[in-house]
Amino acid sequence: MPAAGFGAKTTADALKTLGATQPLPSKDLLIEAPEIAENGAVVPIEITSNVPGTTSIAVLIDKNPFPLVGKFDFMEGALPFVKLNAKVGETSEVRVVAEARGKHYVATQEIKVTIGGCGG
Repeated sequence: MPAAGFGAKTTADALKTLGATQPLPSKDLLIEAPEIAENGAVVPIEITSNVPGTTSIAVLIDKNPFPLVGKFDFMEGALPFVKLNAKVGETSEVRVVAEARGKHYVATQEIKVTIGGCGG
């Protein structure tokens, strides 16, 4: 993936750089994150992919100035699990995209922010 993905200012543009313009919804992507984040500067997010053959997981926060917050690649046989702390500037969808066997899958979860994490 080109570094341009991290400079993309819209979720659609970031998805384009990932080659995931039309990911399929999947219940096999599990997002564990607070429904309400009291401090958007540090929001813990855990992701597990139960999609067979997962080779990468990307995390996007739709309303952040730069939505793509991380992309993680997995070697064959590795457990596709990611835990990160992300800044969430305002109430937004967290979008997780997994790549497996040449296809992309997506799951979303809304996080409500009471104190902004991007200078708010």
